[in-house]
Amino acid sequence: MELRDQLQGTLGAAYALDHELGGGGMSRIFAATETAVGRSVVVKVLPPDIVDVVNMERFRREIRVASSLKHPNIVPVLTTGESAGVPFYTMPFVEGSSLRMRLRDAGALPIAEAVAILRDVAKALAYAHAHGVVHRDIKPENILLSGGGALVTDFGIAKAIANCTGALSMSMTLTAIGTTVGTPEYIAPEQAAGDPAIDQRADVYSFGCVAYEMLTGQPPFVGMPPQRILKAQRTQAPAPVTELRADVPRELAVLVMHCLRKKPWDRPRTAEQLVQVLESSAVQRGQPSVEIPATLLLQLALGKTMAVYVIAALAIALAARTAAAVLGLPDWVLTALVVAMVIGLPIVLLVSFVHYATRRAAAESPDGNGGASRTRMAALAERFVGELRRRLGGSGAREGL
Repeated sequence: MELRDQLQGTLGAAYALDHELGGGGMSRIFAATETAVGRSVVVKVLPPDIVDVVNMERFRREIRVASSLKHPNIVPVLTTGESAGVPFYTMPFVEGSSLRMRLRDAGALPIAEAVAILRDVAKALAYAHAHGVVHRDIKPENILLSGGGALVTDFGIAKAIANCTGALSMSMTLTAIGTTVGTPEYIAPEQAAGDPAIDQRADVYSFGCVAYEMLTGQPPFVGMPPQRILKAQRTQAPAPVTELRADVPRELAVLVMHCLRKKPWDRPRTAEQLVQVLESSAVQRGQPSVEIPATLLLQLALGKTMAVYVIAALAIALAARTAAAVLGLPDWVLTALVVAMVIGLPIVLLVSFVHYATRRAAAESPDGNGGASRTRMAALAERFVGELRRRLGGSGAREGL
């Protein structure tokens, strides 16, 4: 008997199946009508290769937990059941399209649209995490766009599958089932490594992958076989967002790269932190993070410091000269003061450089291990020496920056 006919027989008069919508590695999806109230729903049925290894009692338990989530940005689970031993669950039919379809049509999204979608997704994650539910499979296919907002679907389903396939390793599950327990392009490093103790920070990483694709038009790692992508997720740092798109607001770019850090403890601890950044005035204004060359920024930083120092030195010298005239101090006092200020200038400039370089490296090097930060600091140090020599009239004046 065909799966559709078998499923309709189980549902009886409660639901009238219409047509199959398709599905992925996790389910086959049918459009249906809940006859009692005339509500449009979808019925999702687990495919046979998952059913063969599913512990049904654990699956039911996880689905019950997922069905308890009630939030405007979460597509709820309505009912669950079995048809000839095959698990299924129903969810409301959402008018609109998926984020995957939007990205396929448009590529990288306008900043305002991307921020609005990400904010809704972050709110859904924050609510679910607060109720002890980790999604484990955040990807564009599981984000639906409808009525000007975004909704996350299939909460808890990936965890239900993962918990019910304990005999399978992560790599085996990905190979045999496709995308059931995480999708390579969006999977967290610890999840790709098969760590059974993953928490909400795995969703934060997947959120970062989705955000990266929304802003740049592609996930952090593409164009490789699934196993190589899984390895890249564990070992490689993606290119900074601003290298691929310069108009991304700096705060948003930093947030995305922060989410993509390899170690869970280096990422934002909660999705609520994501919401706070996405609702901040800096991100909402959408000011682009236009890349001013580091050499120019260094010149500006040191130039500003020198200007303030010279003004302060002149004021102090004038006050000292006045005091010397009034109090009758010897001339060498004023000379000693000028010499001290000249000697102190390199120290002041060095302190200014360290402050500047530290802030810049921290803001623009979210690699998670500090390697790129050290590289930038070394490069900036070389530029600092050249700039200092030039400004003080030393032998390195021609080196410039």
